[in-house]
Amino acid sequence: MEIIKVKDLDFTYPEQKTKALKDVSFSIEPGEFIVICGESGSGKTTLLKLLKRELAPHGNKTGSIFYKGTELEELDDRTAASEIGYVMQNPENQIVTDKVWHELAFGLENMGVPTPVIRRRVGEMANFFGIHQWFRKKTTELSGGQKQLLNLASIMAMQPELLILDEPTSQLDPIAASDFITTLQKLNRDLGLTIILVEHRLEEVIPIADKVMIMENGSMILYDKPEYIGQKLKEIDKNHKMLLALPSAVRIFNGLDSEGKSPLTVRDGREFLSNNYKNHINVLERPLKEDENRDENILELKNIWFRYERDLPDILTGVNFQAKKGEIISILGGNGSGKTTLLSVMAGQHRPYRGKISIRGKRIRDYKGKDLYRHNIALLPQDPQTVFLKSNVREDYKEIGKVMGYTKEEIKNNTEEIAEMLSIQKLLDKHPYDLSGGEQQKVALGKILLLEPKILLLDEPTKGIDAFSKSVLHDILINLKRQGVTIIMVTHDVEFAAIVSDSCGLFFDGEIISMGTPVDFFSDNNFYTTAANRISRHMYNNAITCEDVIEICKLNGVKEIHAK
Repeated sequence: MEIIKVKDLDFTYPEQKTKALKDVSFSIEPGEFIVICGESGSGKTTLLKLLKRELAPHGNKTGSIFYKGTELEELDDRTAASEIGYVMQNPENQIVTDKVWHELAFGLENMGVPTPVIRRRVGEMANFFGIHQWFRKKTTELSGGQKQLLNLASIMAMQPELLILDEPTSQLDPIAASDFITTLQKLNRDLGLTIILVEHRLEEVIPIADKVMIMENGSMILYDKPEYIGQKLKEIDKNHKMLLALPSAVRIFNGLDSEGKSPLTVRDGREFLSNNYKNHINVLERPLKEDENRDENILELKNIWFRYERDLPDILTGVNFQAKKGEIISILGGNGSGKTTLLSVMAGQHRPYRGKISIRGKRIRDYKGKDLYRHNIALLPQDPQTVFLKSNVREDYKEIGKVMGYTKEEIKNNTEEIAEMLSIQKLLDKHPYDLSGGEQQKVALGKILLLEPKILLLDEPTKGIDAFSKSVLHDILINLKRQGVTIIMVTHDVEFAAIVSDSCGLFFDGEIISMGTPVDFFSDNNFYTTAANRISRHMYNNAITCEDVIEICKLNGVKEIHAK
């Protein structure tokens, strides 16, 4: 019997004419690992919340959802709460207690489980997830990766049979995200746990899935085994937006017009290249980038030291950094390393206790009042919800226009221009909190751009947005760069950093190290590098994007054995 069966599911939010879900039908067998993907606003999160009765949104629902043959609404409370686990996108929103050990026990205590059983389950989960080393810590002291792991462990202590996860790695660095996904794979393989995972970062999750579901405008357009998804999506539309989101091995396979079962992993991709392509040309020649704007340091940090309190350790330890006009710089690094603190210090939100910061040749402390933020510097924070103050996006944009001193006509024109640039016209009259994570990210960026900054600081700008929206963001950042705007971006998204940046650096041990061009930076790393580079580095020296690999393969040509 299927563990989940969805039949003819439609859903419409209150006061909305457009359906969020349309005629969705599918089934999931016990022990399957299902990955759901699609553009922001395609209905993925709505579908997940409807599968978890306690989180189901208000609105008009038709159709049926069955769990083990019983309609979801008819399940008893204990079964619904304990057997269907749910991990949210933002780990902060799910933690409810102050101590790690208490968080692990919280769900079991609410279910009335006997104390000896609670202690045994908590101990088992702490050991399995490696939590025993920080078991007595306060939850506020944990990194993003630790918090998400704690959420997962707390749910697993309740011994669910179905685990639902909504973009659980969106706020994790590449190494922490990989570790988290490996843990999910182990739970699925060793415990037979059924997993439904919504993700935008598909590089590592599609290869371990039993089936992949692709959603579009509230409908399910594909539901198949992962090795056939790329080919079938191309048959639907050879320029489909979701083709950009597929794992690098699939994109390279498709880009070289190959047919049949596609490779999924880095290992499969390496084998595909080795078996089919020559390597007499192993270096891709690259044109020199134009440096017409690069004669002026627009932002400079000299020997910056910062800590939050006198008795706490230093977060920044002698940071030296320069950014030139019209340059895009990406800073990568682990969770909790201090990257966000660095951006807040650059933005003047925190003052270092030693060192000098200059913006456009003027010391940051010499800017008076709001002058620093008018046409100078702006920061898009990691949590876009902190940007919003009004009941709808349009009112928020009006407010920032008033702060900037724009006329009503200028506010209207600027709003329309930004909305068109970001393709958010349909979101302007919605409450910001009613939007998906990716939609919030886009409208928050729009509000920041209304400040018309010369220096734009971005903290995880691709968090929660789909692959096509990333390509739109890429074009926006390149256009801003051409206008002379300097962009400094903190990101875990190595694939995005590789295609958009002029230079990249690693933040480690309180300072920025290893600054270099994307080619130099990513060609020489094992973990902070792109999947395309991992796939091709055994044959080609400086290919760091899927497009690079496709180009150099075409230059080399196919092996004779393949051509026969």
